[in-house]
Amino acid sequence: MEDRRGLEEAERVELTVDTVAPGGHCVARVDGQVVFVRHALPGERVVAEVTELHRGFARADAVEILDPSPDRVEPPCPYARPGRCGGCDLQHVAPAAQLGWKTAVVREQLLRLGGLTDAEIDALGVTVEALPGGPLGWRSRVRYAVDAAGRAGLLKHRSHEVVPIDRCLIAHPAIEGLPVLTGSGARWPDADGVETVASTGGDVSVATVTDGTVTPVDGPATVREVAAGRDWTLPATAFWQVHPAAADTLVGAVLDLLAPRPGESAWDLYGGVGLFAAALAGRVGPDARVTLVESSAEAIAAARENLADLPRVEVVAARVETALARRRVTGPVDLVVLDPPRSGAGAEVVRAVAAAAPRAVGYVACDPAAFARDVRTFTGAGWRLAALRGYDLFPMTRHVELVGLFLPPAD
Repeated sequence: MEDRRGLEEAERVELTVDTVAPGGHCVARVDGQVVFVRHALPGERVVAEVTELHRGFARADAVEILDPSPDRVEPPCPYARPGRCGGCDLQHVAPAAQLGWKTAVVREQLLRLGGLTDAEIDALGVTVEALPGGPLGWRSRVRYAVDAAGRAGLLKHRSHEVVPIDRCLIAHPAIEGLPVLTGSGARWPDADGVETVASTGGDVSVATVTDGTVTPVDGPATVREVAAGRDWTLPATAFWQVHPAAADTLVGAVLDLLAPRPGESAWDLYGGVGLFAAALAGRVGPDARVTLVESSAEAIAAARENLADLPRVEVVAARVETALARRRVTGPVDLVVLDPPRSGAGAEVVRAVAAAAPRAVGYVACDPAAFARDVRTFTGAGWRLAALRGYDLFPMTRHVELVGLFLPPAD
């Protein structure tokens, strides 16, 4: 038998794939060494090429499928291949199986990082639901990178190398029709990136990004979005959900789980341009106080403009940690919405929210690992995760959105 001394970079090795893992990988093992394999599915026997070596694990791409899974499909995009565009992780997985993949990742993170038991996770009935519109043509905001020749494209996985492309199949049709990519002959010699937007209000815009400076090229610099029964006006570069159905889906889930009552007060933390604050204000009524906290100056300006008709909504420009520590949000509170960035709310914020003793907390999460860590902090404070919903806001990719309901200890 060959005496192996560990894997080598660029080595090709035959292996059998085990379970899914966060990051769009599956786990495999070679002579006891963990290998995270992209472009594979659980149960498959593949030939994988080692792409990175780390202490205790390796990364690899499945370059030949010896025994395919029944859930394997031909990727619709020619760039979704090993060594090419890294934007889509799961194009080789049937759409229905992608939902199961993401559900498995959520379960694993809640078990490993969240400290929940299998029975507790089973009781939540966690599943990931598809949104309307199908797995392609949904992304309403795309930022393309630009290579040294001025060609727009997307980055390879875990790389700064730009892959020039002729089209992106997950991009919104209005973005696909723009003369931005190499197929149109477009070149962007002075730009680092090209930002494209197709809003739910029908606006389409293009801007270049150079050394952090955004310069409008075509279309309006301010776009209209439609969600939660309102029109929203915001800079084209401001944060907004990239799936056209996402904003209404998340608002509906938060309102359904929190069940706001007339007269209740609420905090909307990491409130952005005010999507959840407006929805809460519509339920708690004109005499109830809603406080939005946000640190982005661009988002704060948009929130103040878009919520001007809701005088009982207070917009606080501050980091959430600072606002809570310095009591910029004051008084008793009944409901809290947390919609933190990918890194999660963190222990400091979670403990401060729990100490405020609201009736319920709605948590909107875009990263299962960060959410699971915050679950552990909530449960450590005596709270419980009473409900959890998953939504496939990002088909063909590894990403998943969660909406959780936390309830305080029973009296």
